[in-house]
Amino acid sequence: MNKKLIPLILASSTLLFACNQEKANEAPVSKEDAVAGVNGVYISKASLATLEAEIAQRSRGQSFPKEQMIEELIQRELLVQDAIQKQLDKTPEFTERLVTLKKSLLSQAAIQNYLKSNTITDAELEAEYNKNVGQAGTEYKARHILVKTEDEAKLIIVELDKGGDFVELAKGKSTGPSGPQGGDLGWFTSDQMVGPFSEATIALEDGKYTTEPVQTKFGWHIILKEGTRAQTPPPFESVKEQIRPALQRKKMQAFLDSLRSQAKIEILLAKPVEQVKAVTPEAKPADEAMEIVSEEVIVEEVKTEAPETVEEKSAETSDTTTKTVDALAQ
Repeated sequence: MNKKLIPLILASSTLLFACNQEKANEAPVSKEDAVAGVNGVYISKASLATLEAEIAQRSRGQSFPKEQMIEELIQRELLVQDAIQKQLDKTPEFTERLVTLKKSLLSQAAIQNYLKSNTITDAELEAEYNKNVGQAGTEYKARHILVKTEDEAKLIIVELDKGGDFVELAKGKSTGPSGPQGGDLGWFTSDQMVGPFSEATIALEDGKYTTEPVQTKFGWHIILKEGTRAQTPPPFESVKEQIRPALQRKKMQAFLDSLRSQAKIEILLAKPVEQVKAVTPEAKPADEAMEIVSEEVIVEEVKTEAPETVEEKSAETSDTTTKTVDALAQ
């Protein structure tokens, strides 16, 4: 038998503390209901089932042989008995951590209870879909040439007016990452672009380019609008389960806000005398600032797929609450 500890489980010290507390309160397990015994103390079948569920959740589908999980329970029990024998459960450090663990478990229990009592209905999912995803919008296809100065942009427009090829000029003169692709930005919606670029693109006729340079924080643009089309949203049934977590977080945040509004809260930590202001980095050129290939005019990574769109519009929650809600929702 492989007697190595399951790293995934033993890595969490809070689980060991929980086991200690259980030993102090649980009723003795009969031999008939046990999977193993350690110095006369029996480990229940329920403990094995709990561990299996714990592993399934934490390891995202990875499984371990049942014998290995039983060995993990045995080694836990050995450690628990050793800790009790040395009265480690009586130390101030242990007591403090046990209180912290209890509060953590209670907060998770409260979230789980709320989610069970306020399940997301298909009607709510469909309403969220219609609000954030299902409404048809307009997409635009364009190319652009990005340069550093207005004078450079004006000279390029002169070349275009004389019959210059937009794609070739973009390849040779554009400073943006889309330059090698002839300035091709693909299809996008207006909210994916900085304001001046968006307004200029919408105002253009298909097949026309801007006769005056367009300035944004990235530089000066000459824009060629290649096409316009209605945006087709994904079907509700294909995305509703991806909408659910964001809607759960919104409802959970509303619940937390209601609890806060009814509570008397005092912030006792003194504020520092001087608040150090974060230095706002200077806007970078498009090819450095943008992470999306050929999307140097995009100011945030907003995709047309429903999950990201809904999630970006959902109410912000704390990292702890968000992760807990997602874990309990799985």
